[in-house]
Formats: sequence, C-alpha cells, structure tokens
Amino acid sequence: MRDLLRLNNIDRFTYGTCYPATKSKILIKKWVLVLLALAILSCVKAPDKYVKNTNVGGALGTSYSIIYLADRELDFQQEIDSVFHVVNRSLSTYIPTSDISRINEGEDVTVDHMFREVFTLSKEIYAKTDGYFDPTVGIMVNAWGFGPGKKVNMDSTAVDSLMQWVGLDKVDITPENLIQKQFPNTYLDFNAIAKGYAIDRLAKMMDQKGIDDYLLEVGGELVGKGMNQIKQKPWVVGIDDPQVEAGRRLKILIHLKDMALASSGNYRKFRIDSITGKKYVHTIDPKTGYTKNASTLGVTVLASSCAIADAYATAFMAMDLERCKDILAAQNELQAYVIYLDDDGQTKEYMTPGFQKLVAD
Repeated sequence: MRDLLRLNNIDRFTYGTCYPATKSKILIKKWVLVLLALAILSCVKAPDKYVKNTNVGGALGTSYSIIYLADRELDFQQEIDSVFHVVNRSLSTYIPTSDISRINEGEDVTVDHMFREVFTLSKEIYAKTDGYFDPTVGIMVNAWGFGPGKKVNMDSTAVDSLMQWVGLDKVDITPENLIQKQFPNTYLDFNAIAKGYAIDRLAKMMDQKGIDDYLLEVGGELVGKGMNQIKQKPWVVGIDDPQVEAGRRLKILIHLKDMALASSGNYRKFRIDSITGKKYVHTIDPKTGYTKNASTLGVTVLASSCAIADAYATAFMAMDLERCKDILAAQNELQAYVIYLDDDGQTKEYMTPGFQKLVAD
C-alpha cells in the first residue's frame, strides 16, 4: 500500500507542475517499469530441482567428503585439489619442500598470505588459551612418536631439554613475511589448525562459486552452510563416541548450519609401548611436555570458522574441564561438547547451552 501511495503522490506532483504532458507520461512509465521489475524479482524462486554434487578422496593425510547442491551437475575436483595443494605447500610438516618444513630446517622463507593468516590466528588463540594451544609443541609431538620427526627415548631429562624451545611467544613474523625465532631449534607445527583452515579455504571457494548449500568434511572436521535442500532439512552430522577405540559408534547427532565443527580426542591416536605396555596418547600438554592421559575423552567445538574450532578443540583436550568452561564463558562465539570421566571413573558430558540447542532429536 505504501508503494501505491508513493506512486500516487508522485503522479499528483507531476500533474501539478508546468511540465509538458509528454514528460509527465514518461515519468509515470518509468515508475511503472520500476514496480514491474520489483514484482518480478520478488517472484524469483529457488531451483525446482537440486542436484547433489559430491567429491571424495584423500588429502592432508586423511579422507574427505564434499557435498554441494546446485541446479545442475557440477564438478569442482580441480579446484578442490588446488586448495589442498596450496595448503600443503605452505603448511604441511610432512612435505620436506613446504614452507614450514624449510623454516624448521633453518631456511629464510618469505611465507604466503595463508601462512601469515594461520600464524596470526594461532598467536591470538595461544594468548586466549594461556598457551594451551601452542604450535611449537610439535617438537614434543615428534619426540613422543606422533609426528613426522624423529622419535626420542623420553625421560624427564629429555623432556626438560626439549621444552626450552617450546612457546609461540618465542616466534614472530615480520612485516616482510619472514619468520623470526628466538631459538633455531624451535619447531613450528600447524597440524592442529591447518586442517580446519583448509576446510575454510574450501568453503570460501564454494562461496565464490555461488554455492549456497554445502557440507564439507575433511578427517571429521566440518563446515556446513545452508541446508539439505533435497530433503528440505538441516544438515545433520554425527559425533563419534570416544570410548569406542575399534570401529565407530555415534554418540549424538546435531544440526549444522552456517558454522564449523571440529573434534579432538585420544581415542584413535595413541601408541602402546612394546616393552612396558604403557599407553601414550597423542595430546601433549604444552605446559609440561608430557603426553596428556587426562579425564577428558573427547571435545567437539563449534565456531565461525573451522580453523578456530580446530585449534580450540586441541587446546581443550590439553586442559582440565574447569579451565575449559572458563574459556567458553569468556568466548561467547564458541560452543562445545565435552565427554569426560568424573572422579569415580564414570562417563559424563558437558554441553554449552548453544550446543544443546543444536542436538537433533
């Protein structure tokens, strides 16, 4: 009604002027065309039929499954491979010629914008977690036998010796994108954030392609946007039960829309000493340098980006539950689900209110 009234007011104004009649008619026609265009735009509908496009494969030392919906068949395999390639070339410690591997070998490398983004974000999360997220703990990961580097016979002397090189506060990046380390032996390892970052890059690629509905999964980390238009339902994803070491069993299902999810746990990555039979888990406490066989069994984090979720999930595995709760209370943009053992060894769960709202029935 307001549009009609506005049109009538303009008509009256036009008729009340000393403009020639022809100019009055032109103005009326222009407004009619504008209203007609608006009416047509308001009637634009989503595609009558959606096509499910899928790419699956292996990358970053794990598997991936990528689903994206459109009004036609598409294949972004080349673009997907390109994303994995550039991330590996910059951040993979498993590739000797990558930028990060060359830096760890003592070379001066001018890093790319991706390396700088990951480094800057890591610094922020390092500060917000009081150092519990620390990419320089990679030297300890290697020494305990969970990384690409040389395993060491670990005892208190070895741990103390290696820990002097640990601490992201001992590393900086210059305006010229060069890495500066206080100690040459400090070892950078972004594996606890790079996978999430790679998924974020895939999501950005999908956005640039004009895809509004997709579900991207790499090694259990996910980004979901829009919804499953084919089923007219939200994307639904499952979270593994951390107490199942062989095979898989889902603990809960949640809706994932316009957010990222990352999980971390000690239930799949561990090593049994062949002589002592002792179990060593892959989570390293960056404060002590020792493997963390704590009461926390698994953590799932929801955030605006998968890199952020990935980093915080790693940090939460290395700290106690109360400290984890304190950080979650201070970081309102994070939601989390923690599975842990209480003092009596009973399995318990903690969920933030925002996470609870997303649990599927």
